[in-house]
Amino acid sequence: MFENKVILITGGSGSWGQELTRKLLPHRPKEIRIFSRNRRAQLQMKMRFGEQTALQYTIGDVRDASAVREACAGVDYVFHLAALKHVPICEWQPEEAIKTNIHGTENVIAASIAHKVKKVIDISTDKAADPINFYGMTKSIGEKLMVKSNDSNSATKFVCIRGGNVLGSNGSVVPFFMKQITEGQDVTLTSMAMTRFFLTLSEAIDLVLMAAQETIGGETFVMRMNACKIVDLIDVLIRNLADKPVRIKDIGIRPGEKTHEVLVTRDESLRTYRYNEHYFIILPNQAAPALTSRYGGLPKVTFEQYASDDNLMTGDEIEQMLRHGGFIG
Repeated sequence: MFENKVILITGGSGSWGQELTRKLLPHRPKEIRIFSRNRRAQLQMKMRFGEQTALQYTIGDVRDASAVREACAGVDYVFHLAALKHVPICEWQPEEAIKTNIHGTENVIAASIAHKVKKVIDISTDKAADPINFYGMTKSIGEKLMVKSNDSNSATKFVCIRGGNVLGSNGSVVPFFMKQITEGQDVTLTSMAMTRFFLTLSEAIDLVLMAAQETIGGETFVMRMNACKIVDLIDVLIRNLADKPVRIKDIGIRPGEKTHEVLVTRDESLRTYRYNEHYFIILPNQAAPALTSRYGGLPKVTFEQYASDDNLMTGDEIEQMLRHGGFIG
């Protein structure tokens, strides 16, 4: 699918973008365009990957329609990763979240249609399901814009992939907890009841690539993810990393923060199918005949919603996940 193709990754110098680039290179694409506004991160990425003729680095912001349009010229596939993700910042400066997560997504859609890109893969988040914060609301709108864009053109296909927290990505809580533990500080937790979905970065990108190849346009692929109580995750880290007693300090929920996250809502579950052991597929409210033909024969899910406080991992399972991710020895 990707051999000798031109690929654009918005937000490509972030942790997701770098891992995606690493896994795309063996497919021998003609070119991978790393589009991001962080020059320092691009320089660090270039040092990490070395001189790769397929890699082209472009400074730009998805908020800039002309820059996005120029970056999409001649592109076959777009992976849209660029987003303002920090929940409290989006609460404090919602207009900035709107500019990046909504207007930026609109720019990617318009440029992709103008240049007849084959497929756009939008990387979304569990916070887009039943959103209560600005980040989730803007990502939810971004999903809807992507899915709806399939109705307005025939050349470009738009799909969404919704996942939860990725271990080792920028902003992941695990390195933050590890730093507090190894420095002998109290580990700060916003709620003892809090649960989250987790996946390693490598696993997440494998699923992104699989969904990019399997989707036909209009569907939302949902990663099946493990979930755990954050306090249990901290306990495992303390047990493996602390050389002296460490306390867990409840500091209260931050603005816009949920106690539990949802990957599939009650409304969405009515049109959600079990694709395989890795994915669920949500179809739009008015699914095109091609979508119902492709997925209508799959088993429908039996859950009312897919939430992070269901089927929690045990301590041993959390430890295995962290070992697999390389966070503990």
